[in-house]
Amino acid sequence: MKQISNIRERFFPKPEQLPSGFFPYQSPPEVQPPYRLQLRLENDGSGILVINAKTVLHLNQTAAEMAYHIVKGDSAETTAGAISKRYSVNPTQALQDTQDIEERIHTIIHSPAIDPVTFLDFERVDPYSSEISAPYRLDCAITYKTGDESTTIAPIDRVKRELLTEEWKVILLKAWQAGIPQIVFTGGEPTMRPDLCELISCTQNQGQVTGLLTNGRRLAEPNYLHSLLQSGLDHVMILLDPDVPQVWEAIRDVANEDLFMTVHFTVSKKNSVMAIEILERLEKTMGKNHNLSLSADHVELKQDLITVRNQATQMDFHLAWDLPVPYTTMNPFTLELEKDELPTQGAGTAWLYIEPDGDVLPAQGVNKVIGNLLTGSWESVWQNRK
Repeated sequence: MKQISNIRERFFPKPEQLPSGFFPYQSPPEVQPPYRLQLRLENDGSGILVINAKTVLHLNQTAAEMAYHIVKGDSAETTAGAISKRYSVNPTQALQDTQDIEERIHTIIHSPAIDPVTFLDFERVDPYSSEISAPYRLDCAITYKTGDESTTIAPIDRVKRELLTEEWKVILLKAWQAGIPQIVFTGGEPTMRPDLCELISCTQNQGQVTGLLTNGRRLAEPNYLHSLLQSGLDHVMILLDPDVPQVWEAIRDVANEDLFMTVHFTVSKKNSVMAIEILERLEKTMGKNHNLSLSADHVELKQDLITVRNQATQMDFHLAWDLPVPYTTMNPFTLELEKDELPTQGAGTAWLYIEPDGDVLPAQGVNKVIGNLLTGSWESVWQNRK
C-alpha cells in the first residue's frame, strides 16, 4: 500500500497550499446590509474566516481556498475553475461546492443570529481549542486615565508612561501584519485620548474591525459621537452607571445610529435592588439594539446575577460574555460551570491585552507581562504567551 501511495503522490502530487496571510474584504457601499469578511490563512493551509467580527469559521484547506477567492472578489465560476484545476475535481462539482459555501456565508451575513453548526452544517470547533497563528482580537488600553481621581480600577502603578500616537500606530501596524482582525480601544477611559479618532482611522484604513469600550459620557456629545462614526468605528460597549444621566443619553443616541452597541451592566450591592428596573429602562432606551453584557462585583451577589441574567434572557437581550469588560470572574458564563471547573480560556489565545506603555498581558487582570509590542517583535510576544 505504501508503494501505491508513493506512485499516486508522484503522478498526482498534493497541491501546494496558498501562502499564509491576512485578507480583508469590505462590501461595496451599495450592498445592504454592509458586511466585512476577514480571512486568515494559517501555516498548515487551513483558514479562519471572521464574519462581521462576530462569527468565526474554521475552514479546511479546500474551503479556505474557496473563501480566499470570495474575499478577492472572484466569481463562483472563476473560483470553481481554480479549485477544479488544483485538486483535479470535476468542474461541475467544484462549482456546486463553491456556490454552496458562498450561500452559507451570505446566510450568516443576513441572519447573524443563526447557528452555523445547526442550520448550515459547519463543523463545530470548541472555542479557543485550535492552535492559531494570532489572536482574533487585541484589546488596547491606550490610557489608564479615567477622569475620576477617586477610582482605583486601573493598575496605573504598573505603567510609567503612555505611548505617543505614532508609537501606537507602530503597534497597530504590527497587529495588522500578524493578521489580527479586530482592535478594541479600552482603558481607563479611552475617550480621554485626543488622538482616539486618529487611531480608529488608522485601524480602519488597514482593514481591521474596530471597537471601543467606554463609560459613554462623551458619546452624549453629538459632535464627538459623529467624529467617532466618521472615523469608522464599528462597535461600542458602554459601561452603564445607572446614576449618570449622560450615560443614558449616550445609549439612547447610539441606539439611533448605525453602530453596533453592547451595554455592560455590573450588578453591585448599591444597585442590585433596582437591577430589574434598570433592565426595563435599558430595554426602552436601547430599542431593538438588545446586546447586553453582565457581571457582578462581588461573589456574594451570585444569586442576584443569576436573577438578572434570567430576566434579561426573558426580555430577549442577547448576552455577550467574551468582550472586554472591567475585570471580574463573576459573569453569566462562569455561572454555568460545575464546581472546580475552569472556564474556557480565551485569554492569551483568542485575545491579548496591551497596557498604555506597550506591555502585553494575556488579558486584563492577568498581570503577567509576555513582552512589549512597541520594542519587541510580534513573533516573540506570541511565543512567550505559551
